[in-house]
Amino acid sequence: MEKKLDLRLKFLQARYPNAEIEIWSMDEHRIGLHPILRRIWVSEDEQAIPSVRKRYKWMWLYGFVHPESGETYWWILPTVNTEIFNRVLADFAREYGLGTDKRILLVVDQAGWHTSNDLDLPSGVDLIYLPTYSPELQLFS
Repeated sequence: MEKKLDLRLKFLQARYPNAEIEIWSMDEHRIGLHPILRRIWVSEDEQAIPSVRKRYKWMWLYGFVHPESGETYWWILPTVNTEIFNRVLADFAREYGLGTDKRILLVVDQAGWHTSNDLDLPSGVDLIYLPTYSPELQLFS
């Protein structure tokens, strides 16, 4: 992985010689509410009728990290898909002023929304993919 990262970085430096290039990492993590079942107390002459609503409420944390400086950038959103990932990338590029003079090499896993044909990379963002089946290399594991 390190060799692949170095090659990609050299390629970007050759293609954009005047650009400042940073390496960032990005991943999503599911967070949410999962109901907890507990015992209830009732008197001996009553029948226990607990009310349980087994529903899950999930949100997703989209987290970007610049390992060199420790700077982070994140969003909390209701789902993960290509459309939302496109919006997050566009906002990330706008926030950091990315373009031909400043570029980011973003390390991501190979989730479907990261490799989709509908992915619209903003100017200044270049992706490099982690090897498949490598959870030890992921940002939020």
